[in-house]
Amino acid sequence: MSIHIITDSSSDIKNSEYKNLTVLPMTITFGDNQYKDGVTLDHKQFYEKLIESDVLPVTSQIPPFDFEEAIKEIVSNGDTVIIITLSSKLSGTWQSASIAAKNFPDSVYVVDSENITVGEHILVDYAFRLIDKGMEAANIVEELNFIKKKIHLVALLDTLEYLKKGGRISKTAALAGNILSIKPVIAITDGEVSILGKARGSKQANNLIAEEIKSSGGIDFTKPYFLGYTGLSTALIEKYIEDNSVLWKGKTEKLPIGSVGGTIGTHAGPGAIAVAWVGER
Repeated sequence: MSIHIITDSSSDIKNSEYKNLTVLPMTITFGDNQYKDGVTLDHKQFYEKLIESDVLPVTSQIPPFDFEEAIKEIVSNGDTVIIITLSSKLSGTWQSASIAAKNFPDSVYVVDSENITVGEHILVDYAFRLIDKGMEAANIVEELNFIKKKIHLVALLDTLEYLKKGGRISKTAALAGNILSIKPVIAITDGEVSILGKARGSKQANNLIAEEIKSSGGIDFTKPYFLGYTGLSTALIEKYIEDNSVLWKGKTEKLPIGSVGGTIGTHAGPGAIAVAWVGER
């Protein structure tokens, strides 16, 4: 008997990254065409379509049936399931998982990560660390619900164009912002997207991220931490790492970097970077 983790594709994790992991895909719709995130549409293909499209794609939550089918297969082997979803305030996926879990009351736990993409990835990675330590499922869930409150995710958007397409800001605001090189810095706060500030240029934006890291007490390098990027190029995330080497130098030999998929990329657009960490405080 072992513990199996199920998560959704908005965590931007591949099934092959961990043993005993199932990643269920969100649905991404471009016009009349539906795709399974990470299955029938990889991140590269998504951004190619996003750049070419005049309208934003639509992302759909995972239905309870998909969770139930995945759970059935796992518990039939006598295993216990911990489901970790993206924030319940941003998607109905957590609710779908909870509905499915009711049919397996003694075998399934559901955790609302209160986060997205690389922030959600932190919680999944930490769950596997606790499994490796031999902790029981109920104790792992308790620890996950504790540490998720210490997870920080901050992102820098390179363009306002996709916020405009999504109706989040006006065309006038988007045009003015692009002319002035305004780069929004956003964070996940209590499971929701919040605006940390609007910076004039990358340098000021990097300072806002650095201030957020400092206010959290710094990065706890004994816990998982991840960086993410949107789009087809890693140039901006590589430049960010180089410009902020003081944050990592002498504290870690490797920075885990991953591509952010369609769930978040739809609204962020290409050229965004994200930093997720567990605060020391």
